[in-house]
Amino acid sequence: MISENDIYKIGTLTRTHGVRGELSFQFTDDVWDRVEADYLFLRLDGLLVPFFLEEWRFRSDNIALLKFEDIDSADDAARLVGAEVCFPKELTPEEYAEEELTWQHFTGFEVYRTTEEEPRQNSEGDTMLAETFLGTVDAVLDQTSNILLVVLTPEGEELLIPAHEDFILQADHRQRRLLVDVPEDLLNLNN
Repeated sequence: MISENDIYKIGTLTRTHGVRGELSFQFTDDVWDRVEADYLFLRLDGLLVPFFLEEWRFRSDNIALLKFEDIDSADDAARLVGAEVCFPKELTPEEYAEEELTWQHFTGFEVYRTTEEEPRQNSEGDTMLAETFLGTVDAVLDQTSNILLVVLTPEGEELLIPAHEDFILQADHRQRRLLVDVPEDLLNLNN
């Protein structure tokens, strides 16, 4: 059985499209297209249910039209409107070519910041940096040339972090985790 730790949200089904059972899908990550996944999970009544993809096509940078197997009418599709769409972590590539990603891809990633403490060694002898959990990327503000990651902290506050390669030390796509090195002064601008 699939658990919450095995998937991550990539978007929402927003409305029906036409009479053949197609659905409009607003997504933050087009990973299902890059790895040619056969199925996606929909959260229905609190349960994660796999739905097999029959076909899809893109309408814009963040909207696609999806057709699932056995969903063949507007009435069938209407029952799925509003469902969260999730993707299995096991199918997520561990690395991406830089040209494949947009900053929107990082929505939902947990963000950790390196701290000033001395690096330590783990049991395999790898060097580990001390980390502090900042929050989860809730949105990306990309309307200006200075793109910002909106990070929702555990306290419910928003941190704005510049989306810049110089600040990102590591991106773990499978675990949906970013390790950043953002100057304290920059974080204090949020207060």
